[in-house]
Amino acid sequence: MPNPTRAEALFLMESWTASDSLRKHMLAVEAAVRAYAVRFGEDEERWGITGLLHDFDYERFPNAEQAADAEHPAEGVRYLRSLGVDDDVCRAILGHAQYTGEPRTTLLAKTLFACDELTGLLTACALVKPSRSLADVEVPGVRKKLKDKAFARGVSRDDIVSGAAELGIALDEHIAFVLSAMRDQSAALGLDGRLAVVSAGTHDSTPLTGGA
Repeated sequence: MPNPTRAEALFLMESWTASDSLRKHMLAVEAAVRAYAVRFGEDEERWGITGLLHDFDYERFPNAEQAADAEHPAEGVRYLRSLGVDDDVCRAILGHAQYTGEPRTTLLAKTLFACDELTGLLTACALVKPSRSLADVEVPGVRKKLKDKAFARGVSRDDIVSGAAELGIALDEHIAFVLSAMRDQSAALGLDGRLAVVSAGTHDSTPLTGGA
């Protein structure tokens, strides 16, 4: 499997991941990275599977100690390399976790890193809306939540800011772009308003955003 098809990557991700929130996080990152691939004129499928698989090993190897060469994402990358997945895809997945020390030298790696934590923040912003819909999330509100350290505590603000800077894209523009990409997949992400029936008391403002 030199590079998996989207169907193969999805099967692998779901085989290794039982958590619905973690699955949806990877789908959200896939949507954002795919959108940037189109914007940059890159290979949409190649970039998409990178986003889809970036946290596929997190549930099995959560890496609480943040070891650089063990657990997530190192174990997952070792498995992908055993399948013959291309080096740039593997390096991008390694590079999305700061603690691996893997330099982000490609546009793919920089894009994956820039989208990872931001999708988690946008998901949290949607889940605290009465509608629980991305349609009601706007950039100014996201910027306010970005400054509120008590909101979605698991989301790294530093990674969001530095990720946009690495891409050379203004933060507000980056937020708007990723938000638009996620809105296009809002049904698959469960953020199209169908969850509005859930009572306000069960809102989760700290969704799982992956391993790094």
